[in-house]
Amino acid sequence: MKRYFYLFLLANFIITVAYAQNKPLKLWYDKPASQWEETLPLGNGRLGMTPDGGIKEEHIVLNDITLWSGAPQDANNYEAYKSLPEIRRLLAEGKNNEAQELVDKNFICKGVGSGSEPFGKYQVLGDLKIKFSYANPDKESVNYKRELSLNNAIANCTYVVDGVTYKREYFTSFGNDVSIIKLSADKPGRLNLTIALSRPERSVTVEKNGELQMSGQLKSGTDNGGMQYLTKVKTQLKGGSLSNDGNQLVIKNATEVIIYVSAGTDFRSADYKKNVDTKLASALKTSYAVERAQHIAKYQKLFKRVTVNLGAGTAAEETTDKRLISFHKNPNADKFLPVLFYQFGRYLSISSTRVGLLPPNLQGLWANQINTPWNGDYHLDVNVQMNHWPVEVSNLSELNLPLAELVKGMVKPGERTAKAYYNANGWVAHVITNVWGFTEPGESASWGVTKSGSGWLCNNLWEHYAFSEDKNYLRDIYPILKGSAQFYSSMLTPDAKTGWLVTSPSSSPENTFYLPNGKTASICVAPTIDNQIIRELFNNVITAAKLLGKDEALCKDLAAKLKKLPPAGQIAKDGRLMEWLEDYKETDPQHRHISHLYGLYPASLITPEATPALAEACKKTLEVRGDDGPSWSIAYKLLFWARLHDGNRAYKLFTEIMKPTLKTNMNYGAGGGIYPNLLSAGPPFQIDGNFGTTAGIAEMLIQSHAGFIELLPAVPDSWKASGEVKGVKARGNYTVDFSWKNGKVINCRIISSRPRKVKVKINGLLKMLNTVKA
Repeated sequence: MKRYFYLFLLANFIITVAYAQNKPLKLWYDKPASQWEETLPLGNGRLGMTPDGGIKEEHIVLNDITLWSGAPQDANNYEAYKSLPEIRRLLAEGKNNEAQELVDKNFICKGVGSGSEPFGKYQVLGDLKIKFSYANPDKESVNYKRELSLNNAIANCTYVVDGVTYKREYFTSFGNDVSIIKLSADKPGRLNLTIALSRPERSVTVEKNGELQMSGQLKSGTDNGGMQYLTKVKTQLKGGSLSNDGNQLVIKNATEVIIYVSAGTDFRSADYKKNVDTKLASALKTSYAVERAQHIAKYQKLFKRVTVNLGAGTAAEETTDKRLISFHKNPNADKFLPVLFYQFGRYLSISSTRVGLLPPNLQGLWANQINTPWNGDYHLDVNVQMNHWPVEVSNLSELNLPLAELVKGMVKPGERTAKAYYNANGWVAHVITNVWGFTEPGESASWGVTKSGSGWLCNNLWEHYAFSEDKNYLRDIYPILKGSAQFYSSMLTPDAKTGWLVTSPSSSPENTFYLPNGKTASICVAPTIDNQIIRELFNNVITAAKLLGKDEALCKDLAAKLKKLPPAGQIAKDGRLMEWLEDYKETDPQHRHISHLYGLYPASLITPEATPALAEACKKTLEVRGDDGPSWSIAYKLLFWARLHDGNRAYKLFTEIMKPTLKTNMNYGAGGGIYPNLLSAGPPFQIDGNFGTTAGIAEMLIQSHAGFIELLPAVPDSWKASGEVKGVKARGNYTVDFSWKNGKVINCRIISSRPRKVKVKINGLLKMLNTVKA
């Protein structure tokens, strides 16, 4: 009897898993987008577009990941290092506010900093507008549906007007590298439309031989010209006629229209005009069916590596915007939305970066403005790092490589900055960077002097090695890691009170504290994040040097300095982890940054197993910080709670992030959320909230930072009934498949390129398991 009972359970589990995996991964809506934050994001790692699905007028925003204003510059103040002794003296005497005044005067970048060119900004490429006319313009549309398939990276919309079914299909092709929109009507000759191409500034559009051509040059802020770009739009018709009315295309009485958009910039491409033409010509020669199939195949090569099922649920077949509202009311009823959101994060990674190009910026590759929020740049006090946190564990390892290339471009400028401000060896970057290699401090001491950015980037670069164990890659990045360690080693100075080697001046990212005299300051000595990052970096460089047989003398020097660094964490009188070397009181207890918990995540300096007291101090810190904030901050807290093995609290943070919103104001405090198209809101749109949450969901299911692989380390009660994960990665280049029932792992397979044993924590017990050969 027992045998039949277990067979029944197994069959039921298999059916549940199959049902979950077969459920389409899609976003869908029953009306057009009413604002840009409701549009559907499409991208192939270079080109992006966001169609709104309008019935009388379709507005498609176009993007190119490389389109930046500004230019390379040298904004270093080469006299800054002369102020260093005085700044350090004032800090040693507890006169932080006076030191900060001196920093603001002499220790920031020259010029306007990030406020304008030549720092530059990521910008919208253009607007493609399609106006439709119908035989009976007074007829209302019915049966409207708009959706984005994550399985295929294709969006579509359908609707009926006056008995005619109209369909549109959109994708940014992973095949011939163009954007494609296919329009069709189920009755002959019923497509009548105009196509226009424009940009808010610095553009000229002309029509030539049935083709729209838009070109221009952005501001550089220097004597040289800025980045140049070119966009071309061409059509293929089935039936009907093509003409022009000024600089727009006019199509009459067609049954099918395929619109091709080819674009490029001169960023690393002197032949960009030729490339635009070549890609457009190739796409026009390829049948739509073949182009579509090639696109899907190349996209799925990445996307299909991982599947996740969190068990059966009772979610209704609601539109995605309504589903968000329902989920927020009853988060335990819908097991599929967390899966959808996790896979949406993987989709965004695949769509917004590509090997050989740029990493995703503050908005991935999707921007609808000239003046993007915070320049759409790369913030180094957590943004570009968070953008890459999910890629390794989610089996998209190669998507970390564009970040490594960006960082390589920062080394030479960073060496100049290290000398100018600290008279130090190696290279450094501060809080912000761009595609031009900006490494200087920002224009204000309150945030601009944080110098953990370069070391933090090295964590991301190291993680790619930790997951892949690719020694050729390690050789490639070793000079970057070494140069960063040389900077910190060179600029460390003895602290008179403790004898520790400390960073001075520095700050804890964007946070402010009270001095004993009641005044406030941001500038300090040795904030906790500096101590953690330097400790981690020195150890990683020592490990890398030994693996590569290099730099024995450097390793001895770093090892000696490791013994003199402040600890990875100190516990304050109230039980929290101290954010600064001194037990200062922060001006905002719910501040969005929680940088002093870097040792908990992404580093592994603090774990419940090895440092339980520090882990408890992290919990108390998080309790005071609270659960709200901009979306990226909520995501970071989710990751912290997952590392602390509190699945229910981590899941609470997930539900907090999934608050529906349409707000687009600049927000620095509470009130993050998710837009109807599932992009995260600061507000405004910041993609790091998506990527941080994607990493957080993975971290709830598998962890591998503490010297072993742990399955279900932070699974919430609502996911315990049953589930299955296939294809996720663990450090050591392991691929992991596992399933569970009632919160217990019932099956596990660990795949490796070579036969070996691996330490795994399953259901609370550490075991040595044999791997399966890949």
